[in-house]
Amino acid sequence: MRKSAIKLRGTIGGLYKAAGDGFVTAPVEGLALGFDGIEGDFHSGATRRTGGREPWYPRGTQIRNERQLSILSFAELAEVAESLGVPSVLPEWIGGNLVLDGIPRLSQLPPRTLLFFENGVTLKIDGDNGPCRLSGRSIAGHYPDHDGLDLAFVRAAKHKRGLVAWVEKPGTLTIGEGFEARLPEQWIYDPSEG
Repeated sequence: MRKSAIKLRGTIGGLYKAAGDGFVTAPVEGLALGFDGIEGDFHSGATRRTGGREPWYPRGTQIRNERQLSILSFAELAEVAESLGVPSVLPEWIGGNLVLDGIPRLSQLPPRTLLFFENGVTLKIDGDNGPCRLSGRSIAGHYPDHDGLDLAFVRAAKHKRGLVAWVEKPGTLTIGEGFEARLPEQWIYDPSEG
């Protein structure tokens, strides 16, 4: 089955940066992006070390950093919070850098989608961001009366945890800035078809 390339429009609803040793972020008015991502951010760099997400490599193997930015949706975060039975899940608690408005089912945008921002930045989507217990523990820290949120988050946020992307064209992002998402032509690979 084949789907044609399409274009969608949206706006930046929030920007966040991690300053320090941890992945938790804080709101900012603008983000300067270079080819290494957000300068000084926890996830910046052209390369990164592998962890549990890449079991095919020994932990700590240096690889290309396709996780320079964590992109989220307020609508999906609200769905996750409802599933967890908590009032809210904030982007900064789970290391979000960019919250986008106007794209339904944001976490389901396919790999290779390009995000073209009005001020010139282009981001390339690598794929969905699988939820982890580290983010779940961060949420649990804000709701000490709710037991088991670290594991519950992993289930509740599956396919709603947002996307990871890398900088294809550097520049500066600002809150309220518009963008166009260009989804590539898609098809489902079936090895049995000739």
